Amino acid sequence: MAGCAARAPPGSEARLSLATFLLGASVLALPLLTRAGLQGRTGLALYVAGLNALLLLLYRPPRYQIAVRACFLGFVFGCGVLLSFSQSSWNHFGWYMCSLSLFHYSEYLVTAVNNPKSLSLDSFLLNHSLEYTVAALSSWIEFTLENIFWPELKQITWLSATGLLMVVFGECLRKAAMFTAGSNFNHVVQNEKSETHTLVTSGVYAWFRHPSYVGWFYWSIGTQEVLWGYLAEAGAAKVHSGPSDPARLCSRQVMLCNPICGVGYALTVWRFFRDRTEEEEISLIHFFGEEYLEYKKRVPTGLPFIKGVKVEL
Repeated sequence: MAGCAARAPPGSEARLSLATFLLGASVLALPLLTRAGLQGRTGLALYVAGLNALLLLLYRPPRYQIAVRACFLGFVFGCGVLLSFSQSSWNHFGWYMCSLSLFHYSEYLVTAVNNPKSLSLDSFLLNHSLEYTVAALSSWIEFTLENIFWPELKQITWLSATGLLMVVFGECLRKAAMFTAGSNFNHVVQNEKSETHTLVTSGVYAWFRHPSYVGWFYWSIGTQEVLWGYLAEAGAAKVHSGPSDPARLCSRQVMLCNPICGVGYALTVWRFFRDRTEEEEISLIHFFGEEYLEYKKRVPTGLPFIKGVKVEL
């Protein structure tokens, strides 16, 4: 891992990342530049080049490595906001971009504030896993293809709203778990018990044994519902706009196509959390013994169809 906290004053990484995230998010001002005469693509290219040049002037490694990642995530967030308010078929993808960038940035920020000893560049979770990357890329490709072939589908839907609620719920639950656990929270499963490591059973940990995983799971599924729901309800709106059979057939094709990526995504994250939960609970039983086993009997994992590691008596 690339360490970030070794030589820096306490809290400096949090302040640095927040400042550069906001710097990247200043892309929200780009429409003002286009109104001043710059063409959209030219203005965007100049803006990105200017941001990177500024970061290179202001920071040296390893602070530049933090700054460029936080700035990139802020830039994605700002672009997502612009897309969300655009009059185009891509506005729901803007919701997705905002959710994705905020999740990855907040993982780093909360770790920097809550448990700086475990902080590293990996805390952004940008290089999470091959499965995570493939699932995300697949959802982008599916959305793009459907947007190309059915560009007229623009309606906001009850399914999209449900997805947004899941995203907000999942994000809040995960961050609440991180703050509740404090220095006990780590992005990497620990194989050795530290002197300060305690078993946390209060707060959201009284509801679920793995609230951070529960939050991440529903956040992941929610981001996909934002994308699916956009096309699903738009197809339904197409049906209700007229009695034509081709419209009904089109909406059914959209409905049949979207769940393929969604189901694959759900299975991927479910399998990841099943394996991760079992791996973590082996360590927790080793650390806390009977105390954890009693906790395990009282409190569920919170993840559907996942009970955790089996203990043979």
